[in-house]
Amino acid sequence: MDRLEAMSILLAAVEAGSFSAASRKLGVPLPTISRKVGELEAHLKTRLLIRSTRKLTLTDAGADYVAACKRILEQVGDAETQASGEYSAPRGELILTAPIVFGRLHVVPTVTAFLAAFPDIDVRMVLSDRNANLVDDHIDMAVRIGALPDSSMVATRVGSVRRVVCGSPAYFAAHGTPKTLDDLADLTSVTFAGLGTSWTFPSQSRGKAAKSVQPRCRLSINMAEAAIDAAIEGIGLTQVLSYQVARAVAGGKLRIVLEDFEPAPMPVHLIHAGQGRLPLKMRRFLEFAVPRLRQSLMDAAP
Repeated sequence: MDRLEAMSILLAAVEAGSFSAASRKLGVPLPTISRKVGELEAHLKTRLLIRSTRKLTLTDAGADYVAACKRILEQVGDAETQASGEYSAPRGELILTAPIVFGRLHVVPTVTAFLAAFPDIDVRMVLSDRNANLVDDHIDMAVRIGALPDSSMVATRVGSVRRVVCGSPAYFAAHGTPKTLDDLADLTSVTFAGLGTSWTFPSQSRGKAAKSVQPRCRLSINMAEAAIDAAIEGIGLTQVLSYQVARAVAGGKLRIVLEDFEPAPMPVHLIHAGQGRLPLKMRRFLEFAVPRLRQSLMDAAP
């Protein structure tokens, strides 16, 4: 029996919650998953898991053994990584994730320049507006927009973005330009589901609650780029993040309004798990990407 393989399968089953989920995750037949865990229990002469139709539950001995498996597999991974030279030379695969539009506009240009500078490093990028779990999804680094929850993640701030209200010059010419939040009641909107259908603005007076405004929604879309396209066509105002409309504003297709009522800018961070010594590929990417992302955000600010 390959004990490291069996440990990995056991750990995958526990993290996935079932043998079938572990089978799908690992691409290993379900009977093999069950057999490997059974062999491990026979070797240890103790029961590690209580199996039911819905979930797996660790026994006390199983909980202790799984915790030890995690430590052992991490140490083996570190040893293999160091032996392959990843800590002494910048090489290997770097896995990154970023929001879709932000990644396309700011991260991809940085990554392409990084690849040209470091030919022994390959990058796999996952562009998604879902915040993936870096440890569970085996991701090296991620771009996060907004306040970060307290966690063990190490964060480097690269800038900030605003939540803005904008519309086309033609729309304002036909319907008037809003000067106050009350003016929004007479206008129409294109809502982006990612930011919600109700627009919330901070109070202009200390001690008063934030104000929620609901312009008449003519169109609700689940993608920011589509909402922006509709706003350019004059369907109504839209509220999105400043980097998403920077080019449209610079090109005169959209105008930002109600800037005095905007919420505080949201920070943008590059984060990583920060567990142990960073491989050289990650250290080099941080050194390379942070100043470039900062400059990219400054240059694109509308």
